[in-house]
Amino acid sequence: MASLLVTGGAGFIGANFVHHWVRAHPGDRVVVLDALTYAGNLASLEPVKAHPGFAFVHGDIRTPGLAERLMREHEVTLLVHFAAESHVDRSIVGPDVFIETNVAGTHELLKAAQKVWLEEGSGAEVRFHHVSTDEVYGSLGPGDPPFTETTPYAPNSPYAASKAASDHLVRAYHHTYGLPVTTSNCSNNYGPFQFPEKLIPLMLVNALDGKPLPVYGDGLNIRDWLYVEDHCRAVERVILEGRVGETYNIGGRNQSTNLEIVRLVCLQVDEAFRADPDLSARFPHCPAAAERGTSNLITFVRDRPGHDRRYAIDAAKIERELGFYPVETFETALRKTVGWYLANEPWWRAVMDGSYRDWVRHQYGATAS
Repeated sequence: MASLLVTGGAGFIGANFVHHWVRAHPGDRVVVLDALTYAGNLASLEPVKAHPGFAFVHGDIRTPGLAERLMREHEVTLLVHFAAESHVDRSIVGPDVFIETNVAGTHELLKAAQKVWLEEGSGAEVRFHHVSTDEVYGSLGPGDPPFTETTPYAPNSPYAASKAASDHLVRAYHHTYGLPVTTSNCSNNYGPFQFPEKLIPLMLVNALDGKPLPVYGDGLNIRDWLYVEDHCRAVERVILEGRVGETYNIGGRNQSTNLEIVRLVCLQVDEAFRADPDLSARFPHCPAAAERGTSNLITFVRDRPGHDRRYAIDAAKIERELGFYPVETFETALRKTVGWYLANEPWWRAVMDGSYRDWVRHQYGATAS
């Protein structure tokens, strides 16, 4: 039986990972550590709260000694590190918290793992898995080959730079101290429980409310898209079978422009309204409620500074070494995602209108944000 400490486990990818791990490994203990900032939501963990091995701790990975204490108390053998500030636009406006959380916070976790596992170690098999991003590699030109695990780092935003720094720290703790680590760098995720500031959920909720669908620049920036449940399966495979000290790129093998993605979202919203007449009453401001195309809401806005033109992941290593391939196509997974947001309106309304943050403050005190 493993004992996991999952940082950022109330966030988008972290919560989906917790759901997956509890289903796949019901005998394991899973402790979630999350600061419950704007993108962390306890409601995302509701499906697993009754699991006998589940525990939630409200806290910040930057707090000295906190991770160390939790690792001792819960006899943690596997630390899965999702906690991060992750929105590029926010990093441009306010980069400080990205450095503090993504760099200093990761360092606190590494120090805790070194202390508890290496200096005080019980001899149990342990692993520190660090979840990172393809944005550390920078931007690709139209004809450039996709990123591999040996692509030189060239981050172009404060967010990407902070994640690159954390990747280097994880590598350094392995090579200097012998800490057993693995790292995964993933492409753009989408799916249930994603905060509506990222492209797909933002387009969804704006479309349902009849608001403009803002597309940066010409909309031709290219990303590789990975369904979050496939990502969680890949992280599990790396943890259980990946070689210590190695990095694995995880992609969806789906390169599309932002404009193509937004148009596909609009098409699926239109299809959902045609299939379910009740949606027109629930979302009367959506153009689809009046049998008009939702894509009419697309609005081009000024491009953001330093906007990377193209990301693409070469996932050959994880396919070759670990036999991992995504289960979902983009079309099937997007349909599931649209269906989830339509079925879970109270969840995204609460996180967008601030009522959830007010509840967090009431439950945990004024320090929650």
